[in-house]
Amino acid sequence: MSQIDTLSAKQKYDFNKLHKRLRRGVGKAIADFAMIEEGDKVMVCLSGGKDSYGMLEILRSLQRSAPVSFELIAVNLDQKQPGFPEHVLPEYLDAIDMPYHIVNEDTYSIVKDKIPEGKTTCSLCSRLRRGILYRTASELGATKIALGHHRDDMIETLLLNMFHGGTLKSMPPKLVSDDGQHMVIRPLAYCSEKDLARFAEVMAFPIIPCNLCGSQENLQRKMIKQMLQDWDQRYPGRIENMARALQHVTPSHLADTELFDFANLRTQDSPFEGGDIGFDAPELPSGAPEHRDDVQIVELS
Repeated sequence: MSQIDTLSAKQKYDFNKLHKRLRRGVGKAIADFAMIEEGDKVMVCLSGGKDSYGMLEILRSLQRSAPVSFELIAVNLDQKQPGFPEHVLPEYLDAIDMPYHIVNEDTYSIVKDKIPEGKTTCSLCSRLRRGILYRTASELGATKIALGHHRDDMIETLLLNMFHGGTLKSMPPKLVSDDGQHMVIRPLAYCSEKDLARFAEVMAFPIIPCNLCGSQENLQRKMIKQMLQDWDQRYPGRIENMARALQHVTPSHLADTELFDFANLRTQDSPFEGGDIGFDAPELPSGAPEHRDDVQIVELS
């Protein structure tokens, strides 16, 4: 099914490194955020895109060697898009002996009926899909819902919320649904999109494009993605640094009065943890050039 057997020795070596890097990233995310516990039944949301295929494959690989026992079930929501190849996923999942459940809901017609032509469909489509997946998780007795959002998705969401929503928030690696009944996890939180794309290429996953939103070329997210891809080429390490920033937040150096008590901030005679360092000499990374945009950051893994 994959193209691994056709690779040269060097290509196989590189692919093994890639596979280990993805496994390490997913394993670390699961450990850091306590995503999967003993006895969990994880509902892996499989869209037919490269990211969810990669997530399923890595979780299957980890399942065989994990220190805890957990169950996986793949779930796909068939939204009844015209021309959707409904045979592809069942055939693939049968071939790898993966338990699965296909949910048939015509959200496509609802979205096309409610959203004027040319307008962004993502918001309504996402809400409908999320509600159906939550219901399905309850029906299947799933204790965790795994989504295939990766590190780059999290950064894109951070910038989208900053630029267009006026909020400083992203996609968390783990969260509870708004009704309080479901735990959602993002095992790919530490994985880069380019690694997942290369993994999907070698594994020859049967990719299914989303025709509902795929035709909307001017989505703000696509503009952000293009900007990040440009940064990645021009300033290697910038995306990794931004991802790291999501885990190193200093509320006293932002401006949210609900996160930090600015009103009662007082001076003191002893050193103040997290205080301003304007009088200290700047500390640059070892060997860093003058222009900080050029600082190389090691890969998160």
